[in-house]
Amino acid sequence: MPPTSPILPTTLVGSYPQPDWLIDRENLAGRFPPRVKMRELWRVAPAHLEQAQDDATLLAIRDQERAGIDIISDGEMRRESYSNRFATALEGVDLDRVGEALDRSGHPNPVPLVTGKIRRKHSVQVRDVEFLRANTDRPIKITVPGPFTMSQQAQNDFYSDPALMALDYAAAVNAEIKDLFNAGADVVQIDEPYMQARPEPAMAYGLDALNRAFEGVTGVTAVHICFGYAHIIHERPSGYSFLTQLKNSPVQQVSIETAQSNLDTVVLKDLPGKHIMLGVLDLSTHDIETPEIVAQRIRRAFAHVDPAAIIVAPDCGMKYLPREVAFAKMQAMAAGAEIVRKEL
Repeated sequence: MPPTSPILPTTLVGSYPQPDWLIDRENLAGRFPPRVKMRELWRVAPAHLEQAQDDATLLAIRDQERAGIDIISDGEMRRESYSNRFATALEGVDLDRVGEALDRSGHPNPVPLVTGKIRRKHSVQVRDVEFLRANTDRPIKITVPGPFTMSQQAQNDFYSDPALMALDYAAAVNAEIKDLFNAGADVVQIDEPYMQARPEPAMAYGLDALNRAFEGVTGVTAVHICFGYAHIIHERPSGYSFLTQLKNSPVQQVSIETAQSNLDTVVLKDLPGKHIMLGVLDLSTHDIETPEIVAQRIRRAFAHVDPAAIIVAPDCGMKYLPREVAFAKMQAMAAGAEIVRKEL
């Protein structure tokens, strides 16, 4: 953990609602998360888009600070989705044509078309970290899409073996992570939702790709494996299909949803030595948790994991919530964590 964090530090999983003046939120919410570039979602002209995204990032930073969040993210203000900005910046992807692949919901979705060897051409998010670092004095976290998930969100017209494609994605992510730490990140989180959605290929080669992505990395690392955005995937399973496999991975923090699913926290015993990003905010509802409800959800984990190993977080990204709802939920999360800190 970053050295200045208190016990039970609070953080976002990654995303925060983008302002309506920045992106067409109705259009964004009415479709599956974009896997390819969708410039038509932005309400700001290209000449002014970067400045507008910077301004939105400042809003996200200040909202987190005002709510009492300890480890600050950039809210992913510059992204149409958690994955497409990085995935479409890589060599080997055809930028003139798109492919098609099934989403985790089973629906076909436009995706990057892989026609050559995947390589990282340049850093993608270093400026994001530099901007975040320059605008808050709190510990900071940045997120990158995971290699296995990107390999599942692509049409493969080049590789004879999908495992080789995942490993090349991993090499690109690995180089990016190292640059992000050099730029000032305190925590780097990899998003791997498709490990939960597709556990068999995740076991076959996804875990190897994840481990390759962390190879030689010395900073604090996290992985987010989720049940999907509550706005899109409404039903929650009773447990994870891919989780305990991470116990021997070098990743230090693992994100666990417990709020919406009311997950039995006994699963935390199967991740010895890991810090747990404990999901305590239900993002399927606009109802605002009370601080005491948050505190109860935190306490549920104590029978199975040391409080010193818990980071308090929402279940998933907050991208699809109204901003006022997301802010109020963050406030409740911070207040609930403070209740339990005082008890400890």
